[in-house]
Amino acid sequence: MKLSIITPSYNQDMFIERTILSVLNQKWDFDLEYIIIDWKSSDNTVDILKKYEEKIKNWEFNNNFNSVNFFWSSEKDNWQSGAINKWLKMSTWDIVTFLNSDDTYIEWTLQKIFDSLWKSEKKWSYWKCKIIDIGDNEIRKYITLYKNIIWNKYSYSKLLSENFISQMTVFWKREVMEDVWYIDENHHLCMDYEYWLRIWKKYSPLFINEYLSNFRFYHTSKSGSMFEKQFKQELEVAKKYAWWKYKLALFFHKINYYKIVVIYRILSFFRV
Repeated sequence: MKLSIITPSYNQDMFIERTILSVLNQKWDFDLEYIIIDWKSSDNTVDILKKYEEKIKNWEFNNNFNSVNFFWSSEKDNWQSGAINKWLKMSTWDIVTFLNSDDTYIEWTLQKIFDSLWKSEKKWSYWKCKIIDIGDNEIRKYITLYKNIIWNKYSYSKLLSENFISQMTVFWKREVMEDVWYIDENHHLCMDYEYWLRIWKKYSPLFINEYLSNFRFYHTSKSGSMFEKQFKQELEVAKKYAWWKYKLALFFHKINYYKIVVIYRILSFFRV
């Protein structure tokens, strides 16, 4: 089994080393393909990528996998979604995911993927995640608890009413691409939500009630600084997929939109 992880990045030298190590320090008996797409960063990101390219060449991580194929580039693409699509087309994988350059995996994440998704008839899976700050400390536990409660009863209709899937926990098999194709590059702020809705129309997911990764929140991140635009785009995407069949789900999404925007405004005001 070959697993491919794609990490898009731009000026993330504060976090990207922790992201890389959370991948390379995993242990399991399969091949890993790790691709990092940098968008012409002006900080020290490229130096960090060169550093780990050299470490892998020197076999420093080779005991963790059968083999590690590490690729990186630093060039301008059509933002995050365009960069991911570019490497999705070039990667050679059985299971794929993308991990943002400020998020991390927990120990044994990839082993759990092998033990669950790869051995399952399901085509994709999502898991639980924690929210961490810039110092790797868990924060916003009440939001994590809220999502965990929602996950106990999940359905396509519920996903249309609220985006409860954390992007960094989703893995999918190659067969998905044959039916669902690639990420829609028109949805920069909610490309993941649109993709989950598209996949779920074809394949029901495997949900694992375990923590798999850490989502890093800080107020200057895309999620922290552009949340109103993000949630508005998610509402527009929900309208696209709801049609007449899921009118009630769309009604609840509108309510959830105003609810979450108000909550995030309050949290942002108090810098929580």
